[in-house]
Amino acid sequence: MTDLKRTSLYDAHVAAKAKIVDFAGWEMPVEYVGVRAEHLAVRSTCGLFDVSHMGQIEVMGKGAREFLQASLTNDITRIGPGQAQYTLLPDDNGGVIDDLLAYALLDRFLLVVNASNIDACWARLTSLAPDGIDMVNRSPDVGMLALQGPDWVKALTPVSSPEPFALAYMESTEAHVAGVPCLVARTGYTGEPGVEIMCDASQAPAVWDALMAGADRPDPCGLASRDTLRLEMGYPLYGNELSRDRSPISAGLKWACDLAHGGFPGVERMQREAEEGTPDRLVGIVLTEKGIPRGGCPVMAGGEQVGVVTSGTLSPSLGVGAALAYVSPEHAHVGAQVSIDVRGKEKAAEVTRLPMVDSSPRKEHHQ
Repeated sequence: MTDLKRTSLYDAHVAAKAKIVDFAGWEMPVEYVGVRAEHLAVRSTCGLFDVSHMGQIEVMGKGAREFLQASLTNDITRIGPGQAQYTLLPDDNGGVIDDLLAYALLDRFLLVVNASNIDACWARLTSLAPDGIDMVNRSPDVGMLALQGPDWVKALTPVSSPEPFALAYMESTEAHVAGVPCLVARTGYTGEPGVEIMCDASQAPAVWDALMAGADRPDPCGLASRDTLRLEMGYPLYGNELSRDRSPISAGLKWACDLAHGGFPGVERMQREAEEGTPDRLVGIVLTEKGIPRGGCPVMAGGEQVGVVTSGTLSPSLGVGAALAYVSPEHAHVGAQVSIDVRGKEKAAEVTRLPMVDSSPRKEHHQ
């Protein structure tokens, strides 16, 4: 593991006896006390994640907005300083190079990309950038913490100034947390209310320690619970639900593609698929008998394979096996009866709505 990267919070994870694994070339905490406990803490109270492995690319210069409008799928003209937007970076054929968050700041744009795709995003953007556009890969310099859960305000209040609590979802502001200058954004990947806190990587441990020292301290959470939380919400994960082999349309991300105005690479394919349909569609599935689906498991109906699981787990919130899967259009409606082949045994299942958990108190998702 000597060739793997470490975030500035690595020592804090080791001290907390986290289980460390290789994740996208980083030594990251996968869990502390257990996936279920950490998952339920985020759903009920509050959890704190180290997501410093995520990539940070700054885009500046005259014409930066126009450049991003011509490179990304969503309509970035709809956001101004202090706002963020979920969007995708497509290739020339309409496949997905990455899905990301674009933050509009006062003097620049910040793109937060997946850790495994930093190099690919950088290569793609630099190949598309016209003269006058300046880009900086800030990934090694930025620490990023995700404070997620209904009690996030209680955890953040004692250590922040000014209070960033009036932010609406997908808004950001500059604030001090534990005396550290930070960008605090009302974004996240769990479906729960919360913030993502970005600061100089060298000062991230001070922010982590201050949050952990509070009376309403969050539970430290690893990447395994982050994965089960996002799966229950139906959020796609690059490499599982998203890839260069598919456009965003079959993944249900038409809403993040400005098909009316177009102008970005691969839009013709997306427009065609939006009108004519796709060979398969991304759905949520829950097992109606005991079993745990995993990525790659066949989805069956009438003795034939009608799809494949892309992500699967035992849902901590629901207590049953749950999955995201691509299935044929005729089986893509809520209530469709299917089965999932788990280690050679077909387990009864049905297509469910997304998100899988009650979203009435948690309106915080990509849309």
